[in-house]
Amino acid sequence: MTTPPSWNPLIAFKTCMKRYIKFSGRASRAEYWFWYLSLMLIAFAVMLLALILTGIDPSLSLLCILLYWLTTLTFLLPGISVFVRRMHDIGRSGWAWLWCLIPFVGAIIVLVFLVSPSGPANQYGNGPDGPLV
Repeated sequence: MTTPPSWNPLIAFKTCMKRYIKFSGRASRAEYWFWYLSLMLIAFAVMLLALILTGIDPSLSLLCILLYWLTTLTFLLPGISVFVRRMHDIGRSGWAWLWCLIPFVGAIIVLVFLVSPSGPANQYGNGPDGPLV
């Protein structure tokens, strides 16, 4: 199945949040990377807000740290689930994250997995679903 032309960071974000505990199925390369891009934009906005708040009043730094951890915890489970579905898309188990435990080389191996094109139908399904709008 080809990637729907309607993928963008907002649609990927909505789709991943709707499927936040769905570890079965597949996620296309576009879905994963647009999700990642949307997370980077959110992290940038949170860090910018933290810098502004800390610049206004340094005693707000604890609030900024709390905001950062709240944001991280909010998007942790959806991030794990889209990673697992992305691994399924290339025919690998979600346990492929264990490669990251190997210093230096493991992260490169996982990155190669993440940028690999979608494979044909496999034990995890026929192909990535389109965006849930």
